[in-house]
Amino acid sequence: MDQPEPTKISITPLLRRLWPNPGETNVTADEIALAISHIFTDQLSSVQTGALLTALHFTGWDRKADVIAACAQSMRDAAWSVDEDALREVVKERGRKEGSYRGGLCDIVGTGGDSHSTFNISTTSSILASSLLLLSKHGNRAATSKSGSADLLTSTAPNPPNLNAITPRTITKVYESTNYAFLYAPVFHPGMKYVATVRRELGWRTIFNLLGPLANPVETALEARVIGVARRDLGPVFAEALKMGGSKKAMIICGEEDLDEISCAGKTFCWRLVSRPNPSHHGSNGEDSGVGAGERSPRELIDVEHFTLSPSDFGLPAHQLSEVSPGKLPHENAKILMKLLNNQLLSDDPILSFVLMNTAALFVIAGVCDTDVSNMGPGDNGEVIRERGPGNGRWREGVRRARWAVESGAALKMWEGFVEASNRFKDI
Repeated sequence: MDQPEPTKISITPLLRRLWPNPGETNVTADEIALAISHIFTDQLSSVQTGALLTALHFTGWDRKADVIAACAQSMRDAAWSVDEDALREVVKERGRKEGSYRGGLCDIVGTGGDSHSTFNISTTSSILASSLLLLSKHGNRAATSKSGSADLLTSTAPNPPNLNAITPRTITKVYESTNYAFLYAPVFHPGMKYVATVRRELGWRTIFNLLGPLANPVETALEARVIGVARRDLGPVFAEALKMGGSKKAMIICGEEDLDEISCAGKTFCWRLVSRPNPSHHGSNGEDSGVGAGERSPRELIDVEHFTLSPSDFGLPAHQLSEVSPGKLPHENAKILMKLLNNQLLSDDPILSFVLMNTAALFVIAGVCDTDVSNMGPGDNGEVIRERGPGNGRWREGVRRARWAVESGAALKMWEGFVEASNRFKDI
């Protein structure tokens, strides 16, 4: 039996207030987020959807922290829900605490759109990082590049993962056998199909290009993340949006070349969320650092620290972006990925160095580099690099751990566990 067509909603009054100056008409982030939420239920016409995205783009309101935070929440609310209790239990059992890392889920992701066509750095880094962290990599197929994260992974040989099999129902099963899971956006965000045609026909980037990194379906279980943005002015905006959403461990990065990764060629601008005790808090002590019942202030305050990183801070040489921008199709990039995971690249290969420093960043932000003792497993010499660099991070220790993930085969093991698990669920 066919489902009835959803009742269309008119947002004409909001559209009139949005243009040309939404500030003068007191438009709020919540009003915009509510309008965006109607897209996911197919209750906005394509004309009004296009008008909304256009008004947000040309007023610049799709680059405001409160608007991004509120719309990201609407997008997550519309996603297929994950059993949070079951996920919390498997994370508690699977997660390995080390340093200030508490064993929670992590993500490393970029907004895309930097036009540099570099190798799939954040996707590869996510696999390496799963050697020590629980990873929930949220991604999709390419929008502006030749090879998106999902394009890359489904092109791996000899056995690619079945990304469509990782669903809210199966994700906890995945973590029973591996630290790695890829959350394919179309599976978890079915409502995005209603805006696909409009986005394609508009011809410019919309707020949805910014919401993806903030719309991880397991947001409530994320402990740490690194997010790359393709424009420097978006760094503080994203940092503030993360604060509004309750994040405590995160870093926003933007390469000097307007690159949504840590640059292997030069400077990278960083905005790191760090927590500190709140001197005004007088509640009871405990693990939860939020605001408790009857309390007037949070246990912790979140600050944003701004600093720059260079390849030398990671103990690595600089490489021009042309050396890490093969501009290849997914199956060609997939061959590079598998060579890397099988430790078949030269130790000074530019792409390997690029991946190592981005993986190191996630290790630092998650907190595994804060320990003075190292016992990662076979191949670990236990010689912790205690030197701290910009932002008080042990970036060189992060690289040491990332190299171990490749050379020990730990990252490959997690990848193979994910491939096996995803194909086990193919008939579910």
